[in-house]
Amino acid sequence: MTLLIRNGRIVTATDDYVADVLCEGETIAAIGRNLTAPGGTEVIDATGKLVMPGFIDPHVHIYLPFMGTYAKDDYGTASRAALVGGTTTLIEMCCPSRSEDPLEAFELWKSKAEGLSACDFTFHMGVTRFDDDTPPKLRQIVEAGVASFKVFLAYQGFFGVDDTELYKTLRLAKELGVIVTAHCENETLVAQLQQKLLAEGKTGPEWHEPSRPQEVEAEGVHHLMTFAELTGAHVYIVHTSCDGAVQAALDARRRGVHVAIETVIPYLVLDGTYAQQPDFEGAKYVMSPPIRSADQQPLLWNHLASRDIATVATDHAPFDFQQQKEMGRDNFTLIPNGIPTIEHRATLLYTHGVATGRISLNTFVDSVSTQAAKLFGLFPRKGTIAVGSDADLVIYDPDYRGTISAATHQMATDYSAFEGWEQIGRPEWVTVRGEVAVRDGAFVGELGSGQFLKREPTHF
Repeated sequence: MTLLIRNGRIVTATDDYVADVLCEGETIAAIGRNLTAPGGTEVIDATGKLVMPGFIDPHVHIYLPFMGTYAKDDYGTASRAALVGGTTTLIEMCCPSRSEDPLEAFELWKSKAEGLSACDFTFHMGVTRFDDDTPPKLRQIVEAGVASFKVFLAYQGFFGVDDTELYKTLRLAKELGVIVTAHCENETLVAQLQQKLLAEGKTGPEWHEPSRPQEVEAEGVHHLMTFAELTGAHVYIVHTSCDGAVQAALDARRRGVHVAIETVIPYLVLDGTYAQQPDFEGAKYVMSPPIRSADQQPLLWNHLASRDIATVATDHAPFDFQQQKEMGRDNFTLIPNGIPTIEHRATLLYTHGVATGRISLNTFVDSVSTQAAKLFGLFPRKGTIAVGSDADLVIYDPDYRGTISAATHQMATDYSAFEGWEQIGRPEWVTVRGEVAVRDGAFVGELGSGQFLKREPTHF
């Protein structure tokens, strides 16, 4: 297929100019003014629109057995929702329990995406146990094209690793050139605080945040930084929710630690009062680390504007309010953690970041696309608009106005955390490797067309 996008305002992490983009087959063939194309070329007039590289969500959960249930989306609903939101590549957390074989888990997670996803996809391989059998299996997974690991300093007895396992994982990652993504809390402190609150009869969702306060997250980051400094491993802190955690990472960066920082869109637009809503409505907003007090939001926005925070992801973990979130009605520790956001990450960031002047368009592109590509071995194939790059493109209409609602979203969940919120702009057209997947804001792609992206380690 040949596609010509005319007169769009091309925005990358560093550039902003008006030009045409010619896509031939799966890649970008030419960029310039007044380009010509052969007969039969589909031509899109992007006058007045923004043309950006396809967005990359570096932190999603789609297939997820967790807290006695399973995440609601599959790759059919999730990739459709992602594409409508402009996301063309997903990086999923492959999260086996401590009792599962990592090779078998990797093949299982991969099988859930192949033949169903309309997005391109890859994985962070969860390391939830480290024994004598682990290194050769992780080496095989890296050879298969996975260049990042995931560790949890939380979820004691299920996902969490101890300090010996953490050290060995980081040391192996350094040897292999693999970056380690990390959920930073302190599982012992969380477990003790949960027990204390429940013993006091504090069982509602409003007590989730006090059981995992900011100090616990900041301590988890500091703990990881010590291990990263001593091993030389490159690390990436997922879903950073508060200034204390960011500062712990920045302090380490100034000491020479190789650390990148992610936040997720709920922390930028929601505050702790949402989890305090009565009649168990607050359960819709339970995620870990928790949504923080409103005073943290401007601090996170400032860190994003300065690009100290590299990426804005989702930590998409979709569970229904009915039946699933309600599992924890009498005990907040049993509420499945997560907020479904894969569809609305970019529009929320544009609405509350770009349109308000908090961040620039270039920083927007950097945080939703380019940095993820660079950190996780996909650049310049993904994450930019350049000749030879994959023709993953988003034509964004900044004049569109709409309302978010569970009645119209593509995700499988029975609620939206942003019900009734106004949005400014939307991805009007989206292409994946030159094929139109979204036209006039509606999904028109082909389920199963997404490819597994093999990546080479780059963090030696």
